[in-house]
Amino acid sequence: MKTKIVKQPAPAVKPRVNVITLGCSKNVYDSEILMGQLKGNQIDVVHESQILSSNDTVVINTCGFIDNAKQESIDTILQYSELKEQGKIAKVIVTGCLSERYKPELEAEIPNVDAYFGTNELQNVLQNMGADYKYELLGERMLTTPSHFAYFKIAEGCNRPCSFCAIPLMRGKHASTPMEQLVNQAKNLAKQGTRELILIAQDLTYYGLDLYGKRNLDELLRRLSDVEGIEWIRLQYAYPSGFPMEILDAMNERSNICKYLDMPLQHITDNMLKSMRRGINKQKTIDLVNSIRDKVPGIALRTTLITGYPGETMQDFEEMYQWVEDTRFDRLGCFTYSHEEKTHAYDLVDDVPEDIKQERTEAIMELQQGISYEKNQEKVGNTYKVLIDKVDNGYLVGRTEFDSPEVDNEVLIDATQQYATAGSFVNVKINTAEDFDLYGNIVK
Repeated sequence: MKTKIVKQPAPAVKPRVNVITLGCSKNVYDSEILMGQLKGNQIDVVHESQILSSNDTVVINTCGFIDNAKQESIDTILQYSELKEQGKIAKVIVTGCLSERYKPELEAEIPNVDAYFGTNELQNVLQNMGADYKYELLGERMLTTPSHFAYFKIAEGCNRPCSFCAIPLMRGKHASTPMEQLVNQAKNLAKQGTRELILIAQDLTYYGLDLYGKRNLDELLRRLSDVEGIEWIRLQYAYPSGFPMEILDAMNERSNICKYLDMPLQHITDNMLKSMRRGINKQKTIDLVNSIRDKVPGIALRTTLITGYPGETMQDFEEMYQWVEDTRFDRLGCFTYSHEEKTHAYDLVDDVPEDIKQERTEAIMELQQGISYEKNQEKVGNTYKVLIDKVDNGYLVGRTEFDSPEVDNEVLIDATQQYATAGSFVNVKINTAEDFDLYGNIVK
């Protein structure tokens, strides 16, 4: 008698949410908050998994800042929309800056996306996925960075009138997060092993004006500095006009506030700064940089510049080039101007050809490469406190207090000769240096 074989149905694939994050560290933070809420609702959630299933909901957190970022976001939406059409995933949800700015156009052009949401619609995103916004989870996140550092958003939106920037259109007006909430978030992160907080906002230096009637970043820094377990606090995205010098006092007083400042200056000539509506001129910019360096000796200054802004002449560019050469920033990024709809500068003629914009950007970055090489050579023979981020290609990869992850220099230690765990601090003597990398060995 033959045994009858009964074919068992394939087990159902468990529903899951796969979050894809594009753009800046503010988007990383937003994705982490979304994922923390989903996890709190007992929903299976992953970040940027390459393994897809037919029961997946893919949430794409988009960027809409400049042309390249917008194109990457659109390409990603199209990619996952096609996978949905093929039955390889179940749903596509789009959120973030691009969706905030272009929702009607996106709905018309890519209609098979299940839902589009803006930057401040977290509760609606959750509701779409059958989840509730849990107030008791305020500030809790599912980190996508290594657990030893975390981006730490202290405010949303921006009140600055910069002519080239579309961020206020996508993020709204400046809104500071209350200090008590931020301190509690820092304590929770420290309990989970976070040792470095990277403070982010569209404009850190505006912090507190809306809540406390004054710029209050210095007090926030001191309170975060008191949180047990936090060994580094790093400042990104400071604004030069109305810069609160008292934060430098806090930097000098507290050893766990990194001597590091990211302050995008964008340009230097008076006519460019005026047209950009930056609220500062060339001499005040130079004086500010000198004052910061005088007040915090050894501080690492990072800035960002734009080439090819409408009306930028060769003389404007040469003046900026000379200023970069004279100022010798520790870190610098340079980008070509992007003509953005509904910004103040959109009414101007985008009159610098793309190839000229690119040439100017490359010239500035080549200059900075030489400056970085010279500054790194000065570090040879010195010993620095280094935070180990990972092991990669046979090296322990870490950073000094003068370096932010992803964008700045790295310290490389031969992993076949020495060992340290990711998230640990070690003292490293620098033996050799290249343009953007330092090589050294751990010393006691």
